[in-house]
This record gives sequence, structure tokens and C-alpha cells, in this order.
Amino acid sequence: MASPATENQTGVRQRAEQLAADLPPLLVAAERVASTVVQGVHGRRRVGSGETFWQFRRYQGGDAAQAIDWRQSAKSQKVFVRENEWEAAQSVWLWRDHSPSMAYASSPEIERKLDRANLLLLALASLLVRGGEHVGLMGHDQNATGGRASLGRIGALLTSDQPAGGSLPPPVRLPRHAQLVMFGDFLSPLEEIEATIKAFASQGVPGHLLQVLDPAEEDLPFRGRTEFEGLEAEGRYIVGRVESLRTAYHDRMSARHQSLIDITRHAGWRFAAHRTDRPPQTALLALYGALGEIGG
Repeated sequence: MASPATENQTGVRQRAEQLAADLPPLLVAAERVASTVVQGVHGRRRVGSGETFWQFRRYQGGDAAQAIDWRQSAKSQKVFVRENEWEAAQSVWLWRDHSPSMAYASSPEIERKLDRANLLLLALASLLVRGGEHVGLMGHDQNATGGRASLGRIGALLTSDQPAGGSLPPPVRLPRHAQLVMFGDFLSPLEEIEATIKAFASQGVPGHLLQVLDPAEEDLPFRGRTEFEGLEAEGRYIVGRVESLRTAYHDRMSARHQSLIDITRHAGWRFAAHRTDRPPQTALLALYGALGEIGG
């Protein structure tokens, strides 16, 4: 008969083997998406008070005289200013909804919302690390870190066997110069979403919401008598002719979409929506570009 210690070691080894089997496909897929997108983006470098040279540019009215690079200017008839790269300590914190509703997929051909959120989060982390940023998975990491090893760590956390979490993150305190990116379906009550965003915005943290939805959640494509079952203990609901509700449903979803835009805009945040039946590269490119604008 095996001892408890042996059984525990066996369980740990089995979980580790399962993790090793699950992680490479996610990491490979995320790197593939990031590699496709990286061709269409520029670095997140920006002018600032650091010491690392970035570029020369033409002198403009209002520029300080001490910013003029006389050696570079002597090479032509124009006056040039030397710009250095911004070197404030930056960190981008990533969070994704791990609540039961994220396990939904309307067909076997479409990824679960959770799987798409994991893919986009890890692909974004890959792009940020390539750009020299530090990244952290909120709720798991104590500090944001850089380097390729951070991708393996985040990927392991995303694919580990964890109990379902809340639909929104707790309003923890983030470090100075941090940005926050949240991935989820954001189907929670609007007042709860607004309170969460305000809590982070009050810290001076800029952020971005990426809503990940299944196409059926936007289109309501069902016909005839349909039974709906909530994934988070909402119960069951039967509709005799579901198509009769489609117009009203679309109106409510559109209104909710606009409310999310308004909530994020008032906080100085950004919002975008993504459907799991569409290529992840499009959402990733827009998100990466928006992060650069927020941080600039």
C-alpha cells in the first residue's frame, strides 16, 4: 500500500505531466499569433527623460537650447535635437476572467471564451516582452518581470488546474507607472464593472478592457423552443419562440456595449470587443496599439 507521501508525489507528478502537455500548445499558439502581429507594430519607445539615445529630430520652436546636438547639426544646414528614450519603470499587469461563464462555446468548432482569452493574454505578453516591458499576471505574481522566462511562467499559471474565480478582479493596489489589461466577457452588472474600473483609475492606473464573447451571445441565432441554462447558478429559462426576442435582445446588447464604452471612457480607459469566431490577430494588434497610446 502506497504511503500518503508517495501518493502525494504521484499526484504532483501527474499534474506536472498534464501541465507540460497543455502548456506547449498554448505557448506555441500565442507565439504564432504574436509573430504575425509584430510585423505590423512599432516599438512602444517614447521620448522622455531617460539616458538612452532614441533619435535625432529637427529643431522646433520652443525646444530648449541645451537639447540641440551641435555635432549632428554641424553635418548639415539644419539644426537637430537629440531625443532620449523614456525610461520610467513600466509594468503591464494582465488579468483574465476565470468564472464559469467563460467556459461557454456555442459549437465544437469555436474556442471557449476562456481559451481565447488565455491565448490573447499570452500573445500580448509575448509582444510586450519583445518590446522590453515587464509583465505580471494579476492575482498570481508579486512583481512584474521581463524576459522570455516570464512567458513560460504566465503560461503555466493560465493552464494550471485552478478553481473558477470571480468575474472581476479585486481592486488590489498596483505599482506606479503600471497599466492594466483585463480580458473577460464583462457580463457582470454594469455597476460592479464601473466600481472596479473606478477603483483602479483612482490609483492613477490606466487600463484597457477587452470583451471576449461567443458569437451566439451577440447574435442569438437560435430558433424555436429553446432552453437556456445559466453557467453561474442563474437557473433555467425556456422560450417558446426565441426568434421573437431577437430584436429586443440585440437592442439590449448594443446598449450594454455602449455603456461599457462610456464607463471606460469616463475613467480614461479603453474598451474593445472581440468574438471567438474571428481571428485573434486583429484584436491583438488593436490592443497593442491602444496600450502604446495610453502609455504615451
